[in-house]
Amino acid sequence: MTVTEAFSPSSSSRSAIARAFTDARRDGAALPGFPGGRLPDSLAEAYAVQDAAIALWPHRIVGWKVGRIVEPAASQVGADRLMGPIFAPRLWQAGAAPTAVPVFAGGFAAVEAEFVIRIGQDADPARTAYTLEEAAALVGGFHVGIEMAGSPLATINALGPIAVVSDFGNNNGLILGPELMGWQERPWETLRCETFVEGVSVGTGTAADLPGGPISALRFALETGARRGRPLRAGDLISTGAVTGIHDITAGQRARVTFPNGHEIHCVTEPAAGMV
Repeated sequence: MTVTEAFSPSSSSRSAIARAFTDARRDGAALPGFPGGRLPDSLAEAYAVQDAAIALWPHRIVGWKVGRIVEPAASQVGADRLMGPIFAPRLWQAGAAPTAVPVFAGGFAAVEAEFVIRIGQDADPARTAYTLEEAAALVGGFHVGIEMAGSPLATINALGPIAVVSDFGNNNGLILGPELMGWQERPWETLRCETFVEGVSVGTGTAADLPGGPISALRFALETGARRGRPLRAGDLISTGAVTGIHDITAGQRARVTFPNGHEIHCVTEPAAGMV
């Protein structure tokens, strides 16, 4: 039986998967394969694993990453986006010096250019459907940022969205940059980013490369969060998707992302000694 074979885990199996991921994260250790060798059979089961892992993790959620699911996986799992928690100790404020980010030696690590939305007011916990205009009304701030994707499981992206959702959405933190003023008056096509790893350009893109733009990702987070019993709260940060792509990075490497209005964010990775 392969690690990509799906199954419907019992509550004890979900807890075992969640504990394997959280123990590895806590220790800064790599996993040799998906815990138990078999994936949950649906996104719903994967979110149940994620919820079990959140219950085990000692830190406060300060936001959510939203990632795309592309074809053919989107049709297979019935969704084109996914979400995972961002925890307080893994939220960094960008500064003039490169932000130091721990990564899992032997695991997965990547840098992603992102536009980040700060929620301006609590969302209605009972509301599970929004128009783009209604979602935009909850924007309290629009920032530039870098999502540091990361997992103890090196093959997490290759295994697909069910594996990604199971391990905190493959999130290892968020570097929050400055607020981007005047974004409302600008077409998405003009909000351009470029990512460099070790000084080499590895990807370019604009906010228009996110289907429906960043507000569509916010709408997804609002609707999915409410359905999960995790409505968005004022101050939550929503990382809306990888604008230039997902760019692998290893311990000791440096990355830089350029954003509109002359903003730049720099980071450098280092081996993780433990997540707590």
